[in-house]
Amino acid sequence: MSDEPQTRTLTKPPAAEAATATPAQGAAAPPLGVWLTRLLIVGLVLTALNLRPAITSLGALLEEVRTGLHMSGSVAGVLTSVPPLCFAVFGLTAPRLARRFGAATVVCAGTAAIAAGLLIRPFAGGTAAFLAASALALMGIALSNVLMPVIVKRYFPDRVGTMTGLYSMALALGTSLAAAVTVPMTSALGGDWRTGLGVWAVLALLAVVPWIPVVRDRDGTAPAPDTATAGESAANGAPRIVRSRTAWALACFFGLQATGAYITMGWLPQIFRDAGVPAGTAGVLLAVTMVMGVPLAFVIPRVAGRMRQQGPIVVVLGLCGLAGYAGLLTAPAAGAWAWALLLGVANCAFPLALTMIGMRARSGTGVVRLSAFAQSVGYLISIPGPILVGALYQHSGGWNVPLALMAGLVVPQMVAGVLAGRDRTIEDEA
Repeated sequence: MSDEPQTRTLTKPPAAEAATATPAQGAAAPPLGVWLTRLLIVGLVLTALNLRPAITSLGALLEEVRTGLHMSGSVAGVLTSVPPLCFAVFGLTAPRLARRFGAATVVCAGTAAIAAGLLIRPFAGGTAAFLAASALALMGIALSNVLMPVIVKRYFPDRVGTMTGLYSMALALGTSLAAAVTVPMTSALGGDWRTGLGVWAVLALLAVVPWIPVVRDRDGTAPAPDTATAGESAANGAPRIVRSRTAWALACFFGLQATGAYITMGWLPQIFRDAGVPAGTAGVLLAVTMVMGVPLAFVIPRVAGRMRQQGPIVVVLGLCGLAGYAGLLTAPAAGAWAWALLLGVANCAFPLALTMIGMRARSGTGVVRLSAFAQSVGYLISIPGPILVGALYQHSGGWNVPLALMAGLVVPQMVAGVLAGRDRTIEDEA
């Protein structure tokens, strides 16, 4: 991932990075003070830890949930496609809520919604109530998904890459942790799937605590930056985000990387099992792929934050994905560990996309609009991918055609990422 030949043109010192997001432009909020800043960092990390367990813990116990709720296979299929749909729909409401109440207040409320949904869901008496409680948790996740880059841009304008890396690493850790420990933890707690799902509400409740003093301190000041930048945004055209080529490129990049990630999480173990890899080993290989995101999610945003253009990182990650898919096509069992590692590196396009959201807008209002647009459109793009791969697998009787499709999607992902990674902002284009 080295770009030493371009160091002089691509490297941006911290001072320069800070200069792109000055308070005058509405990106920075009044300082919090040492203790509140530490609480905010703790809140970011704990919230990030809670952005995926609602999904991956359910995936681990889906068969038990289906049996317990007498859920049909088709309804279970709908349940697995609900997360990206909720992320797209509820994410669109984040900018309006942030302008009205302040980004920190909305993230606090979103974290509380995650806790409430996870707490209510295990006690649902039927499929409809279970889906409603899941939607409540996913609504909170969607709001926090969109506003986490906004919090980072506003309160840490000179450390966008570092802070994005920190919460991206926590997000990857929460994803891996829930997938790995839900089943054994459920067994240790008596074997009831309701207990295994409900215990994750405790982690979500802990995440609410650090936000409370931050929100209280921001009560009189948090909406002010949004209001101040709203007029500026209207003046410079930021509301016309649908006319920004960078915003569309970033949305496509986000959507295509999400497609690859959901396909990997849903189908990678089956690919290995069909190649003759034992079921237990296939699960470990998926865990390896997911765990790769923990350290790299911290490193990649830091590197990307110090570069004027992130295209080289996009290309390197894309090439890792192409190599991984090519390996699965030619020698899926013989090189299984190598392919799992390569796909784990490729999936780190997600923290890179979050970093670029914070860098492709100058103002706080610009970031919240870009984050909502890129993530909502991106998650809509990602919905058909896993379904299409499943259909191709069923009708072709093997993995050659689905893997060719998965590899083919990496190419437009690289193109969109290079376009999104150019040194420009949505305000420039407006």
